[in-house]
Amino acid sequence: MLPGFLARALELLRGREGRSLHVKAAGAATAVLGVVMLLGAWAVVAAEHGAPRANLRTYPQALWWAVETATTVGYGDFFPVTFGGRVVATVVMVAGITTYGMVTAALATWFVGREQRRRHRLGHHARELSEETVHALHERFDRLERMVSAGGGRE
Repeated sequence: MLPGFLARALELLRGREGRSLHVKAAGAATAVLGVVMLLGAWAVVAAEHGAPRANLRTYPQALWWAVETATTVGYGDFFPVTFGGRVVATVVMVAGITTYGMVTAALATWFVGREQRRRHRLGHHARELSEETVHALHERFDRLERMVSAGGGRE
């Protein structure tokens, strides 16, 4: 099931040509984080197997630990005690921090881009109004000039 899921996820990420680079990167990082958590949970159980004081003994415990670690919550209920387990923890932490940073950056870029587009539309609309106003003023000036030169401006 997992390989089919991963293949589908990668297909979805590649097929979004209309999406911006930061959205694609955030999506790819999220997919990678999912894989890192799943594999990291398996790897930490393998690394901790048989170690004295090991508390990551089952895959469900390790999966919960991987989520805690990737999100930097770290309740302290589960933690690796071996060097290999701590290396796995480091990879899960870096993947989690990177992913949340990229998702945050993608959201910030989306908000900034939206505001820039709104300001651009307003600025374009203001220029159109100002060109219309200048045109109307020229017409009035021309009309006044004709009236003065025709003697219609005197009372």
